[in-house]
Amino acid sequence: MYHGMINVYKEAGYTSHDVVARLRGICKQKKIGHTGTLDPDAVGVLPVCLGSGTKLCDMLADWDKEYIACLRLGVVTDTQDLSGQVLSQASPEQLAALTKEQVSRAVMDFVGAYGQIPPMYSALKVNGRKLYELAREGKEVERKPRPVEIREIEILRLELPVVEFRVVCSKGTYIRTLCHDIGGKLSCGGAMQSLVRSRVGRFRVEEALTLEELERLAHEDKIASVIIPPDAAFPHMQGVTVAESGVKLVRNGNCFGLKQLAGERQEAHQGGAEIYGDGGQVRVYDQDGRFYGIYSYCGRENRFKPVKIFPQYQ
Repeated sequence: MYHGMINVYKEAGYTSHDVVARLRGICKQKKIGHTGTLDPDAVGVLPVCLGSGTKLCDMLADWDKEYIACLRLGVVTDTQDLSGQVLSQASPEQLAALTKEQVSRAVMDFVGAYGQIPPMYSALKVNGRKLYELAREGKEVERKPRPVEIREIEILRLELPVVEFRVVCSKGTYIRTLCHDIGGKLSCGGAMQSLVRSRVGRFRVEEALTLEELERLAHEDKIASVIIPPDAAFPHMQGVTVAESGVKLVRNGNCFGLKQLAGERQEAHQGGAEIYGDGGQVRVYDQDGRFYGIYSYCGRENRFKPVKIFPQYQ
């Protein structure tokens, strides 16, 4: 069984579940999961976890995401993108009155935190029913705004009525809804024309592999060469090594103290909070370089507590 992650390039027409189903056939294993849905018409990065790497799905889903979005002003649809039914259109006069300065200001006003009302055509559930199921039945229900954060926006092309922009955002952000909301702010309406997810955490679109490329690698028995080990997903975390006295503890997913750190790190056992930060997360290895999991340092208890353990990976 394979353990780790693959940076998959999701092509248009595939759902995230379609990608997982194809990969199960390619890798010949069932234990595979994705780290967050991407609309069927959207393309780009879809990190997929395999084997014990599926333990990371929730952690990877929390990572910031970067998109290249294309917004068409002057149209409102029921899906908030151009695949949906048109509900209203701005007049040519309304669009002609827009200036690039107005549009730029409206786009940039969304940088920061805001309450975003999720679209009806989404997989969120209300009273046990997915919103898109209700939408297909012609029903609309009240949705509460959800806190999201737009970390960055960079306008790449402004040729009215089309606006192309790069956006970095928190988890749970719907770019379709962002396009819809920008159009609403300009009082002309707006819908997403296209979307590329260009980055999820450390995974970039330039390095992503299509299902066809992965299938070819599997036929050549080279699929293991593109699987990213679980610990490589967290280069920003410190790596710590446990001494022999700590190996049994981490192997069983137990807490361990600073005195269990190997060699040069033992001197830190009086100042762990200063070095690791209270609540700071670290990658834990034994002296042979085997990865055991992600731990969090608890300053009050002066020890490391397990966050994610990878016994199957060893």
